[in-house]
Amino acid sequence: MTVDRKTVAQAAARLIAASQERRPVAPVRDLLGEQDIDAAYAVQQELTRHRLAAGAVVVGRKIGLTSPAVQRQLGVEQPDFGVLFADMDVSAETEVPSERLLQPKAEAEIAFVLGDDLADGALDAARVRAAVEYAVAALEIVDSRVSDWDIRLTDTIADNASSGLYVLADRRLTLDAFEPREVTMRMYADGEPVSEGAGSACLGDPLNALAWLARTAQAYGDPLRAGQVVLSGALGPMVPAPPGSRIHAEIGPLGTVAAAFSEKFEKRDV
Repeated sequence: MTVDRKTVAQAAARLIAASQERRPVAPVRDLLGEQDIDAAYAVQQELTRHRLAAGAVVVGRKIGLTSPAVQRQLGVEQPDFGVLFADMDVSAETEVPSERLLQPKAEAEIAFVLGDDLADGALDAARVRAAVEYAVAALEIVDSRVSDWDIRLTDTIADNASSGLYVLADRRLTLDAFEPREVTMRMYADGEPVSEGAGSACLGDPLNALAWLARTAQAYGDPLRAGQVVLSGALGPMVPAPPGSRIHAEIGPLGTVAAAFSEKFEKRDV
């Protein structure tokens, strides 16, 4: 399918303006339609080029819409992926900087760190598994530049899979130590249970999600590389993460991952 470059540029400009002006914008499906996935990824690639030109560094990928619960929340039926940049990792921060976010929500998931490239040849289950150096518990702080999270598949793909920030736990386990599909997840907001799920909620197995991403990234000509982080997808429903909130998740043998969101002071006219 031929992608209309003018339309792609218009959609990208809208989303870039949302980031720069710190104000959500209308969905881009009025430009892209709801089913043109190639056009949506072309917009995402344009946004990536924009970030790279400004000095950003790619450190991995995120997989979205792997949980049936999240798919139901957003009215879509298949996964997507986005790009992780170095400045999205706020694991070392005392607080998650709420001022960098527009409409944040939190998801608990497993992050894989790759020890080998997944670039050439057949990317079967055995090869994908062998490429994982270790896994950690993660909180993905998803965000949307689209007003009120009024998104369809093309909106979220274009908007870098509704990416925001992420937090990785310290405990590292190899795949010899646990099975991702067998973990259970419980997530809490300000001490109250808000979400639960299991590894099997992520395309049947988070490793299935990783294999899907490896093949899809290869098909788009930008394969996964050793050292990259892959957020493999939510294990249960996402929940709001407003300024001042405290989120933590327990993910089986991977342990606990936590994030405290800073209080955000809105700009006021004087």
